[in-house]
Amino acid sequence: MTTTNLRISGLTKSFGGVRALDGVDLTVPAGQVHALLGHNGAGKSTLIKCLGGAYPPDAGTIEVCGTPYSRLTPRESIASGVAIIFQTLSVVDALTVAENIFLGQEWTRHGRIDRRAQEEVAAGLLQRVAAKCSPRDRVGDLPMGQRQLVEIAKALSRSAAVLVLDEPTAALSGAETDALAERVEDLRAQGLALVYVTHLLGEVERLADAVTVLRDGRVTHHATVAGRTRRELVEAIAGPPAEQVRPRTESGPRTGSIGHTPAPDTHHVVHAPAAPRAGHPPAGEAPRAGHTPDPPRLEVEALRGPGFGPVDLTVAAGERVGLFGLIGSGRTRILETLYGRRRATAGTTRVGDRTVSPARPADALAAGIALVPADRRAQGLFPTMTAQDNALLPSVQPLSRFGVRALRSERRVFGALADAVGLRPARPGLPAGAFSGGNQQKLVLGRWINEARHVEVLLLDEPTQGVDVGARQEIYRVVSTLAQERGTAVLFASSDPEEIVALADRCLIVAQGRIAGELSGAELTEQALLSAAHDPLTAEGAA
Repeated sequence: MTTTNLRISGLTKSFGGVRALDGVDLTVPAGQVHALLGHNGAGKSTLIKCLGGAYPPDAGTIEVCGTPYSRLTPRESIASGVAIIFQTLSVVDALTVAENIFLGQEWTRHGRIDRRAQEEVAAGLLQRVAAKCSPRDRVGDLPMGQRQLVEIAKALSRSAAVLVLDEPTAALSGAETDALAERVEDLRAQGLALVYVTHLLGEVERLADAVTVLRDGRVTHHATVAGRTRRELVEAIAGPPAEQVRPRTESGPRTGSIGHTPAPDTHHVVHAPAAPRAGHPPAGEAPRAGHTPDPPRLEVEALRGPGFGPVDLTVAAGERVGLFGLIGSGRTRILETLYGRRRATAGTTRVGDRTVSPARPADALAAGIALVPADRRAQGLFPTMTAQDNALLPSVQPLSRFGVRALRSERRVFGALADAVGLRPARPGLPAGAFSGGNQQKLVLGRWINEARHVEVLLLDEPTQGVDVGARQEIYRVVSTLAQERGTAVLFASSDPEEIVALADRCLIVAQGRIAGELSGAELTEQALLSAAHDPLTAEGAA
């Protein structure tokens, strides 16, 4: 009889009024690789954090090796036999392999760490996962694939019965990915229950015995992988075509313009088609006969950089173009190169009729290109500075008079901006770190859309990552209004197909660092996006 190492029953978790998990059931027996699928916001991360003890569930049970828990602390999770290998590894670069494996559970002898004993055990664990490193190697000197195996060895040192791998191949090379697949198969043979979280359906087909799909916090599909087609998996993630109604946010403000708009009603979400921009046909319709498209505001030809290229793309004035692809496809590299955060090795970039070559962000800003990064806390926000100073940081000098800050003008501009984006609370002196994730994103976005700044090209990387549903709709509205009223060219990258469908006029599929195809109009659906991303040949046919 097969032992069930993990059984999750009726797990529910809410944040405020948003239900992130809604009665989730998941069973993983010993010796099974169970794929957990779903696009961003589906509930995968919340489920993992409940299992790891980071979040207490509101209801339901987690049973590990026959012992039920209503909630787990991180220490209880480890002691029960759960190990989670996150996409961002927790190894300490400055320590050796053996020191990392035994970190927090050091073996001592006569009051001192027994390094020899630790290294002997570490060598056995490394052999078990077929790692090609020594217990005495410094982890910071190892390639990413070997670091990941050190994490797995650490999990095995704690007698893990359940191993969760969160996007394990996102930062690995092809050879490292193949090596990891072999290790996963070995661990399955050793009797571990493996929960494998991924966006890559090829890995599911190669490794998984069973699959569970989450959508909007609920289990929408559960089946064995054998005999399932990729089309069936894509449909399970995106939902059947009948569910994929293309939601469109308002393209214009309810009253006034950006910088002068009253705070929106967060309970009013608009799904009506967006009003067409001047010079463009309505969304989803073919261009009219004789219609002349707007000239490109951004034009990129044969752009290359480390990990991507050549890339050719255009974005017209007032157009919103999405970049969609799997993790590691090169979306972020393209945006960061256009912004000057990464150096291009070849290619031409034009903003309007000017050729630009940003070698650093300051060059891009001078050319009218701005970027809202994916990791706002690490790359975009100054948590201890006030909301007003965060939002107006690039505008202080333009607003100043004779080298002195114009505080009254700053307050006026901030007030108009806070109204336009629906900032809550609209308190200019409150530290930015005290705001919710959605309102922090509005502050970062606000730097480039207030009345004291004008950007010609706005780049957005995962524009609503970690943002609640209400704030997400407001951000969509603000971006749409910016494009329509100011003619700003918007190029945004997202791993969320629902977001692409809601915000983009058209979408470019990115695969292996290149533009593999394009979807627009009625073709732009969640299922079409997922199919194109997982099968670039499909995307090429759509181009």
